[in-house]
Amino acid sequence: MSLRDAIRRARVLVVGDVMLDRYWFGDVSRISPEAPVPVVHVTRNEDRIGGAGNVARNAAALGAQVTLLSVAGRDEAGQALRALLEAESFTVHLHEDPAFSTITKLRVIGRQQQLLRVDLSCASSAASNNCCASTSRPSPATRCWRPSWKPMRNCWPTATW
Repeated sequence: MSLRDAIRRARVLVVGDVMLDRYWFGDVSRISPEAPVPVVHVTRNEDRIGGAGNVARNAAALGAQVTLLSVAGRDEAGQALRALLEAESFTVHLHEDPAFSTITKLRVIGRQQQLLRVDLSCASSAASNNCCASTSRPSPATRCWRPSWKPMRNCWPTATW
């Protein structure tokens, strides 16, 4: 049996964090007067499947019979991710959890170079009792932002330069 035949016969279960990879592409023509950073005029954007969803896409592209098992939030990013996953050729079991914020990685690209990545998700680990599911009223100092640009409780966005 050839490797190609073996891959086609393989049944693969991918379990893990799916995420929405967002890309903002634009032109840089000047530096901000407020800080020494480029100003990006966004001309287009793309949403892509990331994390475990990308692993599932790759395995399916090789010909394997793939099933993806994961969780997403009941938010705008979760809806966008579900729509992208529905267009795929593999089986998807995506649990919707209203207490969870869909993991989103936003990359800002200018002049074919990544200038910034913003992680729009909980910065603390799941071991801290699901940082986004707190039922207590948060103080303004403990808020961060969801992919839908609404405040999220008890967690911080992280940026990677």
